Amino acid sequence: MSRTVEIVATAFICLCALGCQRDVRPGEPARTAETVSGAAVEQSRGDKAGAAPGDCSALPSDDVLKKLVRQVPAEAPVGGMFDGRMEWVAVVNRRGEICAATVSTDEPASSWQGSAAIAKAKAYTANAFSTDTQPVSTARLYTLAQPGHSLYGAANGNPFDPACLDTPKGALDAGKGHVCGGTIVFGGGVPLYQGKTRVGGLGASGDTACADHEIAKRIRHAAQLDPEKGANVDDIVYTKADGPSMYAHPLCANTWRNGQKLGDEALPTTY
Repeated sequence: MSRTVEIVATAFICLCALGCQRDVRPGEPARTAETVSGAAVEQSRGDKAGAAPGDCSALPSDDVLKKLVRQVPAEAPVGGMFDGRMEWVAVVNRRGEICAATVSTDEPASSWQGSAAIAKAKAYTANAFSTDTQPVSTARLYTLAQPGHSLYGAANGNPFDPACLDTPKGALDAGKGHVCGGTIVFGGGVPLYQGKTRVGGLGASGDTACADHEIAKRIRHAAQLDPEKGANVDDIVYTKADGPSMYAHPLCANTWRNGQKLGDEALPTTY
């Protein structure tokens, strides 16, 4: 009996190894394990969904991120309180691990220190709630996460790991190579793509949520990591400008989108 099992197992292994030869056409060489492996590598460089690497190789480095976070606000207004010039930016890979982090100011402590962790959490959220076929910016989670809506309580999921906290200078490296987590349901996080494949997420924090989204979106575009359907497929949505939407995000102070000022945050009327 054991001999029979051994024979069957051996035959199965052989079929698995050589099964690709079933489709060999006359005149074509049989595909060996080596050629199959080589084809898989070539496919991973292509445009097919799920084909990109899961590490940090497809994503901006610290130095590139630093250049982009300074370049983008200088090209056109992003609004907010600081016009996007006090930003923390972080990038995670497809697995959610921190790959890069930077701050736009020369002295990290001169920007909002709390934004170092929020940028990492936004990057994690955008990657974690997007798929190869459906990009979801953190801005589009806002209304869905409000009381009475279908994702109420989402902001409490995936708590941020306190081990990823550090001093402003130390925060640039804190959490590198690890999943810091965090779920943010307001603007500033966008997923990153190569062709049809999600390769990670980018988070920006240090200004209003609206300005953070504008910064993150523009950095993604400058880094050539937009979703397949374009830079604005998961853009922030404002009821005042776009009409009712389940993806709506409230206006912030001095709100700009794609080079146009849309308005300001509503003033309180009950206190």
